[in-house]
Amino acid sequence: MGKISFILVNNLVQTDEYKNAKNIMLFYPLSDEVNLLPLLKDKTKNFYLPRINGEELECCPYCSGDELCESKFHTQEPTCQACSKQNVDLVIVPALACDKNGYRLGYGGGFYDRFLKDFKRTKICCIPQELVVETVFPEKHDVTMNLIISSK
Repeated sequence: MGKISFILVNNLVQTDEYKNAKNIMLFYPLSDEVNLLPLLKDKTKNFYLPRINGEELECCPYCSGDELCESKFHTQEPTCQACSKQNVDLVIVPALACDKNGYRLGYGGGFYDRFLKDFKRTKICCIPQELVVETVFPEKHDVTMNLIISSK
């Protein structure tokens, strides 16, 4: 995903949503996901990573080099104290696919849908163009993204 990740990072940083955000939650990628970690080089922003606690997703401050541990889902998570998601202006959400209406297909645990249920700020998916489909057949609890950024 190297070249595609590079394109997605470049496309994301050109958006007003990114430019206007000060506090950004992204995700530590699995081997087959887009890698947005190069964003951490942007010292004008504060970054956060998610951590799973039971059935809930927590928001944790993160700087490059901070201690991480492997979760039960084999993602890397911060070990620091969680903070309020209200600190975050923009959440970049992982997805297996997205549709043209802003819905995403997640991994089936519902963690992001619960986390974002009452989140009033910006939600973005960055995803390869071939994973943007006509519909993901959303369910009533699915949360829409404000923006889908593709690699086109």
